[in-house]
Amino acid sequence: MKMTHPLKRRVFAITAASLLILSACGDSSDSSSTDAGCDVKIVSLSPTATEMLYGIDAGDCVVAVDSLSNYPAEAADKLTDISAYEPSAEAILAFEPTHVLISYDPGIVDQLKAADPDIVIWTGDAATSIDGVYSQITELGEVTGKQTAAEELIASMKERIAKATEGITAPAGTSVFYELDDTLYSVTSNTFVGTLMAPFGVTNIADGVEAGNDYPQLNAEAIIAANPTVIFLADTKCCGQSAATVSARPGWSSVAAVQNGNIVELDDDIASRWGPRVVELVEQFAAAISALNN
Repeated sequence: MKMTHPLKRRVFAITAASLLILSACGDSSDSSSTDAGCDVKIVSLSPTATEMLYGIDAGDCVVAVDSLSNYPAEAADKLTDISAYEPSAEAILAFEPTHVLISYDPGIVDQLKAADPDIVIWTGDAATSIDGVYSQITELGEVTGKQTAAEELIASMKERIAKATEGITAPAGTSVFYELDDTLYSVTSNTFVGTLMAPFGVTNIADGVEAGNDYPQLNAEAIIAANPTVIFLADTKCCGQSAATVSARPGWSSVAAVQNGNIVELDDDIASRWGPRVVELVEQFAAAISALNN
């Protein structure tokens, strides 16, 4: 899931919404040491990596997380006002970390290395497949000494995904529209999200809309003409979209997904991250497709 321009626009929309929620949280640089039981001190500038760390029971390795790492609840006491998009090297170094986790480099790596050549920078790029998710969890297990917990988490995720997708195939002709934001950006089957929908045998109406762009912006007329069977909304938090707002859009009352009540409201955070909760996203896809067969 490369950070092409449309996706960056979507991510920053999430950022703005999340900052409103987290604005009351300050930078707590007094949490500069880990709890007993971990040999590394981690500052996470990736909400996804934060979820992975807590998913493998490595919360005791974390000294601070960025301002958008709002899950799980256990990370709340490590929450700071450090931005993942415009982070302060000084604020990060105040925690004396041995490791800093990022999902991309906003220009911070050179600054950190200049100040502390021994600091380890771990980069977890946005995953392009579920195997990429498993690889990152494995790597963080190695970083934190939680290899067994990482293996157990991966096994649990695989089991749940297999259970969710087993025997569920969309009826012939089923098409989906996956809405990234209220300006109608979407994702094609080539994206990470697209690969998660693929096992269900659906047609993605964003495929082929714009050659070479896997995050195309559609227009209302094209969506109405495509007549999707199911609409997935990944903009409920950032943009206040819901089944009700979609149904009220001019001309959308003729769309099959609207007429049949097949509009699925997703959690923006889960939909935009590739951590352990991606299983919940697959389960929501499965539930929506399964409902079409009943």
